[in-house]
Amino acid sequence: MLEGKIALITGAGRGIGRAIAAALAEAGAEVALLDAGRPEEVQESAAQIAALGRKAKAYLCDVGDYWRSKECVEQVIGDFGGVDILVNNAGITRDALLLSMKPEDFAEVLDVNLKGAFNLCKHLCGHFIKKRGGRIINISSVSGISGNAGQSNYSASKAGLIGLTKSLARELASRNITVNAIAPGFIETEMTAKLPEKAREALLTQIPLKRAGKPEDVAALAVFLASDSAAYITGEVIKMDGGLCI
Repeated sequence: MLEGKIALITGAGRGIGRAIAAALAEAGAEVALLDAGRPEEVQESAAQIAALGRKAKAYLCDVGDYWRSKECVEQVIGDFGGVDILVNNAGITRDALLLSMKPEDFAEVLDVNLKGAFNLCKHLCGHFIKKRGGRIINISSVSGISGNAGQSNYSASKAGLIGLTKSLARELASRNITVNAIAPGFIETEMTAKLPEKAREALLTQIPLKRAGKPEDVAALAVFLASDSAAYITGEVIKMDGGLCI
């Protein structure tokens, strides 16, 4: 399905990012994995993909840093010969009610979740335009659609990512570049594993399917959006939340 394609995934050391990287590789893509976290995690992700017989390389990169992310994109293009698919998945949380939220926690979340996606899109835009084709997939959240108490910074960043998706889709469509967003709901990751059990149970009761999603669910949708089967889809925000935000 994606043979001959090269994918760049941010936040690929674990969770949804790792699952997307593996799924794209299983579909035939070569994969560049970016992460700002623990180097052993992103190296492990790359090793798992290499075991599938696909080219994979790990890069340590703070996507919120404009110049470092530019340098990293250039490195990836040099190592792989180009990029066809960009998945902006890197994201952090610094949850607190607005009354007690520190200004630096608001800024840091927007720097990674929103500015990071802007940086990668900016650095790869010209490359995609020259190629006259490309796929950009932004991992947003249902929190960016409906909001979430205690997550004004996270919700704002994910809502901003939706606006970025729609604007870029309009700007780049004439060059055969599609830009779409996936808005996951409650997905089983290390981030959601930190929820207290009572909060987790309360959330599950609000989900019509009565269960959490898996990173592999999000990954399967990312593979579809990266494929030729989704060539006529752009500017869309697709919820994957078990019906939470019907």
